[in-house]
Amino acid sequence: MTAHALCGRCHEPLLRAEHGCLGISPFNSHFSTERVAGLARWALRRFSRVHLFVPDAAAAFTLESLGYPPERAAAKARRQGRYLRNKICRALREVGVADPDSMILDSAALDRSARYLALHTEVRDTFDRDEAFERACLQASRWVLAGRARPGAQGEEQLRQAARYLLAELPLFLDTAGIVGARFSVFCYHQAPAFLARLFRGELPCQPRHGQGFAVLSDTFAAPAAASAVHATA
Repeated sequence: MTAHALCGRCHEPLLRAEHGCLGISPFNSHFSTERVAGLARWALRRFSRVHLFVPDAAAAFTLESLGYPPERAAAKARRQGRYLRNKICRALREVGVADPDSMILDSAALDRSARYLALHTEVRDTFDRDEAFERACLQASRWVLAGRARPGAQGEEQLRQAARYLLAELPLFLDTAGIVGARFSVFCYHQAPAFLARLFRGELPCQPRHGQGFAVLSDTFAAPAAASAVHATA
């Protein structure tokens, strides 16, 4: 596994290796039990502390944007959240973690975090008052829905519904370190859409706090575009 710093400001958090946060997406076949176990094994060797972020409740917003009624979307997201949590716990036990629940940042854990709640309010307020930030979030939502929504179904209302998922994730990109009580943290994922590149380059009104980084994970030694290789661990 190789971690690539997304931009220059991400180098120091990645090199310090104080805390790593693995993003685990609902409804994504990429995250098999074996894959999650491999990611956790790598992260536990690489970082002093590790959490896994699961946007379980937020997944309902994406489902609503795809046409699910709110109640059905929430129920489907809850079922998927339970399934994914069980998968993560199995994977963590497989790699020797005694208390997997303590490493999972899901909606229940984040709702108990004053720092997360404050950041979530901040990004929602920015979305409501800043047109440029709103456009950037809607464009990112269009990327998320690409290939999932039926043709012609990416209207403004659908994109606004989908944007709520992004706004629920954004606090982790801005300050996972503050949420978990660390000085430095790196959010790790296998993709980095253009929105995140802009975010970490400081081009958007909401900017990551000092000590927050983002790393793109790869199974090869070929660095993804817009990311530079900093560390590799087999």
